[in-house]
Amino acid sequence: MCGIVGYIGKRDVQPILLNGLSKLEYRGYDSAGIAVLVQDQVKISKAEGRLANLSVQLDKQPLKGSMGIGHTRWATHGRPSDVNSHPHSDMSGKFTVVHNGIVENYMELKIELEQKGITFASETDTEVIAHLLAEHYEGDLFTAMLAVIQRLQGSYSLGVMTEYEPDKLVAVRQSSPLVIGVGQGEYFMASDISALIEHTREVYILEDGDLAILTQEGVSITKVETGEPATCKLLHIDWSADQVEKGPFEHFMLKEIHEQPLTLRNTMLGRINDQNDVIFPELAHASGAFQHVDKIFIVACGTAYHAGLVGSTVLEKLTRIPVQYDIASEFRYRDPIITERTLVIVVSQSGETADTLAAMQESRRQGAKVLAITNVPTSSVARDADYVIATKAGPEIAVASTKAYTAQLLAFYLFSIYLAQERQTLTTELHTKLIQGLKALPVQVEKVLENANEVKLYAESIKDADSLFFIGRGLDYAVALEGSLKLKEISYIHSEAYAAGELKHGTLALIEKDTPVIALATHMDLYEKTVSNIKEVKARGAHVMGITVEGNVGLLNSVDEICFIPPSHHLLAPILAVVPLQLISYYASLALENDIDKPRNLAKSVTVE
Repeated sequence: MCGIVGYIGKRDVQPILLNGLSKLEYRGYDSAGIAVLVQDQVKISKAEGRLANLSVQLDKQPLKGSMGIGHTRWATHGRPSDVNSHPHSDMSGKFTVVHNGIVENYMELKIELEQKGITFASETDTEVIAHLLAEHYEGDLFTAMLAVIQRLQGSYSLGVMTEYEPDKLVAVRQSSPLVIGVGQGEYFMASDISALIEHTREVYILEDGDLAILTQEGVSITKVETGEPATCKLLHIDWSADQVEKGPFEHFMLKEIHEQPLTLRNTMLGRINDQNDVIFPELAHASGAFQHVDKIFIVACGTAYHAGLVGSTVLEKLTRIPVQYDIASEFRYRDPIITERTLVIVVSQSGETADTLAAMQESRRQGAKVLAITNVPTSSVARDADYVIATKAGPEIAVASTKAYTAQLLAFYLFSIYLAQERQTLTTELHTKLIQGLKALPVQVEKVLENANEVKLYAESIKDADSLFFIGRGLDYAVALEGSLKLKEISYIHSEAYAAGELKHGTLALIEKDTPVIALATHMDLYEKTVSNIKEVKARGAHVMGITVEGNVGLLNSVDEICFIPPSHHLLAPILAVVPLQLISYYASLALENDIDKPRNLAKSVTVE
């Protein structure tokens, strides 16, 4: 998982590449590099570590030119090092490549090339591409690229340049995101729209098998398989540049936590009509399509999977359709029973998650209809799904997802009500309560955020903990899983989440004096049982932070500290209950002086399997 950028035009390319890489650093940050055509010769500068290291290097030895490519890396093949950093070149230095993805047959290709006398400088899979280009080049970069692509197996997006043709850049996409930006006499390529938005809002979203040639005169896009022109449409992007800036916040994560009320309003906007029915204009073509669904799968990874856990309970309760949830990386390997009456819901913030895309493709192959919940309506998931519900969180930069998660929860609530309306499985009373509850959520989240200092003190108190536990029942358990993931992601404190009723089946052995436990008790039907479980850990010496609904003051008798959330229907409580957990993770990490937006070993978009 990496970020790539490219530019051709009349401006100085170095600051454009560095700025683009700064917007993509969330995709990988163990090394970075750029290649610039300097007086018809490609010059490369690259450095292990954060982009700042490369910037310092370039301050001392700048690369002046008007065409170049850049890369920020999250290592898959070869340890982080200067040598393994991209861009990579062939032995002559005439062909230079940046790559996001994995060449699955690279070892076979490497052995073949070494037998021909090729010497490799790095441990990466990417370097084989540069050497193959040199081998196949006969005066035309386009033709050479077509030949090389035929040799590659796996997923990749590529940016390529050669000294032999100093007037063009080549971009190729196969199962890894790539966009082309169109300016006035200048053109861009990048893994993500966020890297281009300062310069242009007019973009082509490349499809799998697209090859683009960029010159100062324009862009041509070809389908590799047929050799025919691709039918990409030029799209206008509505994002503003300030959406990918921190503004007054110290970190993107804190900014995105505080953007959740707006995200909820935006995701709800236009989806509840004057009669208080849930409507989806984007599902107008699906009228009646869900009437015969007899089984639903929810498939996702990480935080999106946790949103799916909540979604599965809500969907099943409101629609009375059996719902199964699964981790995308496991789903297709267990031979799931899928029929034409199965609806598969895939969830992905980026819409480019490799495992989720693969699960989706397998589901469609077996005849299921696929509904995608994604934050990027131009993504691969959105383009390949039968139906799409776009969350409207705007760009999410921090690796640890917050506003995208609550937007996904809201999308599940809205779709569950929508489907229940269609199937007439929802009572008028419950329908009214849920709609009223949904409309109240943005203001209620604002209220939770106003009390952030209460959980900040608790977060600072756990920064030296060796281990921490989250417990809850029902939907609280799903929220506990997300809270535990957030804490692990950015604070590096070991934490686990357990269904509170399972404590006595083994987990209590881990509880000792002063072990921190965060207990969620927002589900009133299960409240007394949860309190009983809290008393079990307290009896073993745990220090318990309780999270419950305003009015449950009796919980103070069973916990050491407490955080109240506004009252809501228990099905909607996960959106409110997760906010304090996000803040606890943030402030614990801040107290530990960690790099909150770029936690170690992680990248935002997991575009390789």
